[in-house]
Amino acid sequence: MQTFALVRPDSVSLASEAWRDGDAFLAGGTDLLQLMKNNVVAPRRVIDLDRVGLCDIAVDRDTPAGETLVLGARCSMAEVAEHRAVRTGWPAISQALLASASPQVRNMGTVGGNLLQRTRCGYFRDTGFACNKRQPGSGCPALRGDNRELAIFGGGAHCIATHPSDLPVALMALDAEVTLAASGGGTRRLKLAEFYRLPGDTPQIETALRPGELIVKVDVPASPFARQSCYLKIRDRASFAFALVSAAVGLDLAGGIIRDARVALGGVAPMPWRLPRVEAALRGQPPDSAALEAAAAQAGDGAAGAGGNDFKIELARRVVLRGLQTLVDREDL
Repeated sequence: MQTFALVRPDSVSLASEAWRDGDAFLAGGTDLLQLMKNNVVAPRRVIDLDRVGLCDIAVDRDTPAGETLVLGARCSMAEVAEHRAVRTGWPAISQALLASASPQVRNMGTVGGNLLQRTRCGYFRDTGFACNKRQPGSGCPALRGDNRELAIFGGGAHCIATHPSDLPVALMALDAEVTLAASGGGTRRLKLAEFYRLPGDTPQIETALRPGELIVKVDVPASPFARQSCYLKIRDRASFAFALVSAAVGLDLAGGIIRDARVALGGVAPMPWRLPRVEAALRGQPPDSAALEAAAAQAGDGAAGAGGNDFKIELARRVVLRGLQTLVDREDL
């Protein structure tokens, strides 16, 4: 790890104003410190956000979208997971967080930091290998190397890394928006689908964040499919492991019909991967085995394996089907 200066601003605006090219923001530090110790990143200054607030969890009943869950960017993963309103109104969020990392990491990790967690691709995190994400134009050894855990959607000739976090998968399925703050006090809002960037020709650009911007909060609207949602994660071991494939699923069921649906996958793409074709196949259908199986069968459409990860295509279909069955089988539905 290289030496760095520590800056400790007292507000969001001061934090954004303090940022200079080459700096890094520090929230929980569970990812950044690993990257620094491995010399993957070497910021000249670290801007500590400990004093800027952004730690509130609230249900705002007076927003243009109606009732909305509001998560401050510095809320810990553990606090959000155990919050009563989250567990009852947005259960997929709580379940995704409880499936993440370990209790110790969840106590430190934050909502904003979790959205920005860097890929766990071994080639990215080992500076002994080339990596287009670390050094554009150097190559992507994963394309012909160890790619078992990597992307089947959204990758390309320059990068097939996956976004590793669980929380953003649930947030993507539940139509979340992020609010970003910049120097000068201005803010802007983006849907989560607009926040992430696919690698294309610039795999080093992962999000729509502009220089000096930081996440201040996440808004998740209330909805029937948010209340009737779940998160399933398939991984190599029962805890402290990243998803091979995960799924956040929500259903609006009424009168024996699926009125609306939300489905997103994790562990399969450079960003949480929404499945609009599966959602469309579910709308207006009875929640019987035939309808669920027909919709879930489309979960692998458009996927492309790289050899070692080909199994994820069928696994994605099975995880989506299990999520749908889990919701339909609940007695309260």
